[in-house]
Amino acid sequence: MLDIESFRKAGYLAIDRICDYYTALQTQRDVVSSVEPGYLAKLVPNAAPNDGEDIDIIANDFQSLIMPGITHWQHPKFFAYFPANANLVSILADIYASSVSNPGFGWTCSPACTELESIVMDWSTRLFGLDDAFLYSGGGGGIIMGSASESALTAAIGARERALRILAAQDKKQHEQDSSLPETSIPLHSREKWSQRLVMYGSTQTHSIGAKAALIMGHPFRAVPVTLEDGFSLRGDALRAVMEEDKAAGLVPFFVIGTVGTTSSGAVDNITEIGEVLEDYPTAHLHIDAAWAGMGYACPEYREILRLEDVNKYAASYSSNFHKQGLVHFDCSAIWVRDRTLLTEALDVTPEFLRTKQGDAGLVIDYRNLQLALGRKFRSLKLWFVLRSYGVSGFQAHIRKSVDLANRLATLITSTTSSTTPSGPLFELVAPISLSLVVFRLHPPGVSDEVELDKLNRSFYDRINRRKDIMLTQTLLPGQLFCIRWAIGAESTRWEDVAGAWESVMEEVDGKYVG
Repeated sequence: MLDIESFRKAGYLAIDRICDYYTALQTQRDVVSSVEPGYLAKLVPNAAPNDGEDIDIIANDFQSLIMPGITHWQHPKFFAYFPANANLVSILADIYASSVSNPGFGWTCSPACTELESIVMDWSTRLFGLDDAFLYSGGGGGIIMGSASESALTAAIGARERALRILAAQDKKQHEQDSSLPETSIPLHSREKWSQRLVMYGSTQTHSIGAKAALIMGHPFRAVPVTLEDGFSLRGDALRAVMEEDKAAGLVPFFVIGTVGTTSSGAVDNITEIGEVLEDYPTAHLHIDAAWAGMGYACPEYREILRLEDVNKYAASYSSNFHKQGLVHFDCSAIWVRDRTLLTEALDVTPEFLRTKQGDAGLVIDYRNLQLALGRKFRSLKLWFVLRSYGVSGFQAHIRKSVDLANRLATLITSTTSSTTPSGPLFELVAPISLSLVVFRLHPPGVSDEVELDKLNRSFYDRINRRKDIMLTQTLLPGQLFCIRWAIGAESTRWEDVAGAWESVMEEVDGKYVG
């Protein structure tokens, strides 16, 4: 246990060590941990100590036991998955937030926690150019959650309740014309009947958050095929064909995930076509998952390729993660809804002990009614610190830097030639560059058989994956194209880091293909 002065001393040491960590991250640490599975259990007791231990011993054990098992996502040569930016400003804000720890489920818990979230989410609405309907003053609003998975699940729950209300209203109207059911049984009867027929949709490139939300809720998820010719983008005709098939089978579409920046290739779904299809399905809700690429909306020059205008016209909900490319450390996932009642009508459960005069009067937002959990963290403080510290221009500069590095990398990849005869490009881009994501594969001249290329690239990636000085990830695109993802976005990454990482990659190319 710590008293104030002991805490002060330990706090100084912690900050010093954090500063030392970031100072030496590039020069003294590999990206990938070298430990083997189960390493930690061999080093710590199998039960908590009976008597308390000195904080200095515990802090030293963090350095000696925990740090060896850390993969360094903030390393300038971490290019796997997507960025999970930590930021010194954000870390500092989290310290302050932890110091006033409270569950934040309602306005009275700490008024500033609720009000700051509403403010910074409206700031973000304007930062990204989202429609005014997503502002709190427009009847919608933004909520900070833990992940894009949580955001999608929450939106889907709201969409289900909305769909069931529409279907119940249709049943009631039909009942009034001709039905043997008692009037009082209509809502229950409709819910039981229609709940088993609801279907969720996405594409074969939709993140697994869609399938997982469907699994949790007990509904089928239909993954609509996409093609290389369409840039792996979900098209309206393909979606309509699947939905019409389900409709003929007595099923009801209620939730569609459109993606801005798919995980595997960075593809942007054709949101206009999807939105036009859904106009014929009043029970269907369009949720846009822009978990990583949505941060690009901060830069006006990227809004067209990311279909912002279409999102503003057709999306009923939209989510993007500040903790990926947005300079706020995990977790800080934002979701916006066009109409707050989508969530409150599905999730508002207010027992007597949670009622307040402010809430009853409709004067405040109680965020517990807009999310699955009761309690919540003071995440908005991190976002407030970052947006104020960097400003719009600094935030944009970070995004633009990452995009520029990706374009320079793509040029480097496509200009790397083979020493074989005939000579030519040794690599190919498998998908168009998407902001700071580059997807490529090894394709030596003269090798055209896809089975051989698949084997060649799997072996190539396996060698890359054994390295500790860089980290990339693999993926599989339609057509069974095994390829490698290179996602740029760490705040510390510079061109020399990218170029140096490429040299490491080239070391793993089979010698017969390079001079």
